[in-house]
Amino acid sequence: MSSSATRLPAVFISHGSPMLTLEPDRPAHRFLRGAASLWQTPKAILAVSAHWETAQPVVGAVAEPETIHDFYGFPPALYRMQYTAPGAPDIAACVRDLLEAAGYAAALDPQRGLDHGAWSPLTLIYPEAEIPVLQLSIQSQRDPAHHLALGRALAPLRDEGVLIMATGSLTHNLRLLDRSDSQPPADWAAAFAEWMAQKLAQRDDAALLEYRRQAPFAVQNHPTDEHLLPLYVALGAATPGQPAERIHASFAHGSLAMDSYSFN
Repeated sequence: MSSSATRLPAVFISHGSPMLTLEPDRPAHRFLRGAASLWQTPKAILAVSAHWETAQPVVGAVAEPETIHDFYGFPPALYRMQYTAPGAPDIAACVRDLLEAAGYAAALDPQRGLDHGAWSPLTLIYPEAEIPVLQLSIQSQRDPAHHLALGRALAPLRDEGVLIMATGSLTHNLRLLDRSDSQPPADWAAAFAEWMAQKLAQRDDAALLEYRRQAPFAVQNHPTDEHLLPLYVALGAATPGQPAERIHASFAHGSLAMDSYSFN
C-alpha cells in the first residue's frame, strides 16, 4: 500500500443489538448516522468484531464478503438486510504480513463474510456500502494485553488510509438487560462506564489492562470479556499516551452502555 498523508483514527464502536439498525429514535443510532463526519473518508475499513473468535488471528480475504446474520429470534426485516461493500483481499494480505512481522501466526480466510458486529454499525455509518471492508478475528481465550499488542502491530494501517474499527460493547451482560427498556441506567453499569471513560482519558493503560480486578463491577458488566477485547485493539493502535476521546455515550436496555471512542 502507498502511504497517505493523513492519519486516520482507530475507533471503538459499541454496536449493541442488531435491532439498532431499525431503531432511529435511539441516541446510538443517531450518533452512528453522523459518525462518518468525525474522520476523513477511509480507503478501506478493518473491522475487529467481538463476533469472530479464533485461536489465532485470522483476516477475511474475500472479494465480495457475504452478510452473515449471526443471530436468532429477530424480525424478518433484519434477515433481509444485506451490506454489499466490497472486500479488500490485497489489504488483508498486508494485515497478515504486519501480524506475522509482530510474531503472530496469522492466517487468511478466503470465505469469511461480515458478521453483525461489522455490518450493523456500518449500515448506519456508511449506508452506501462503497468502502471496502475486511474483518479480523479476536482471540477470546487471550487477555487484553494480547489484543493491545495486536493493535500495536496494526497501527501502521492508520497511515495507509485504513480505518481500524473495533466493535463490541462497553458493557455486556445480556442476562441483566431491562427488556422493557423502561428503567434508567443501572448504577453498576454506569459506574463501570465512567471508570473506563476516566482511565481512557488518562491513558492509564496499566489500569485498563487490569480492568477485571480494578474496575467497579467488572465481572457483572462482562461475565466474559469478548465484547470488550476489541477496545484493546483500538487502544493498541493509538498513539502512545494520547488520550482517548469519548465520541458517544448512552445506554440501551438499562445496562447496555453504547459508548464509542476515538483513538488518535
